[in-house]
Amino acid sequence: MNNDRYPHAAGHLGIGGSVEAAELMTPQLPKLQALVSEVIACAGPLGATGDEIAAKLGWDKFRVRPRTAELRKLGRIMDSRHRRPSEAGIASIVWVLPQFAGPVEHKGGVAYEGK
Repeated sequence: MNNDRYPHAAGHLGIGGSVEAAELMTPQLPKLQALVSEVIACAGPLGATGDEIAAKLGWDKFRVRPRTAELRKLGRIMDSRHRRPSEAGIASIVWVLPQFAGPVEHKGGVAYEGK
């Protein structure tokens, strides 16, 4: 991803339309991130998957994934290390607020979140 301001600005691939789309999206990021964060907060310790967040907000699921990536990078949400099936039947990350996440595991002396 080619954006030095990420996750405070929308990420892009460094090519034409991707850069333009990111520039148009960036002013909206705080509001969009807050909406996603609110759905996760309301879910409490049960958390929410990307599909569940999209359903609550009436969004396409592909609109949610960049926001969860940004919020994770900002430390506002965490991978609960639990999975629930997506609409496609694939195991999906259950996102939670940090206070509901289990302890961060250490592997080889390096902290990591989830698997």
